[in-house]
Amino acid sequence: MLSGSCHCGAVHIEVARKPRRLTSCNCSICHRYGTLWAYYKATAVRVICEPGATTHYCWGDKTLHFVRCSTCGCIINWQPVDMKADSRIGVNARNLSPETLSALPIRRFDGSSTWKYLD
Repeated sequence: MLSGSCHCGAVHIEVARKPRRLTSCNCSICHRYGTLWAYYKATAVRVICEPGATTHYCWGDKTLHFVRCSTCGCIINWQPVDMKADSRIGVNARNLSPETLSALPIRRFDGSSTWKYLD
């Protein structure tokens, strides 16, 4: 089990395992957020916080929520608006310890135009 938190510590996240790789996306929002995504099934992710500690942003085709801490603004994860048990969630791995991430390969994804991996 790995855990991490936002900058202020109001939101903690737990994932079942170390990610195999990370994704750096260059779409208009991920580029601005500076996230590194690790993907998990919804059942493998636990967000721990008080009610109201998170807020979300939904844009574009309105299929994803970008969840962030209401206090410090750190992006925690993205998740489908229509969440199901078998849904996939993107966890912002930058909230995990740097030691956890140091040896992981990072794939570059062209979310701005081709929707293909660039490597």
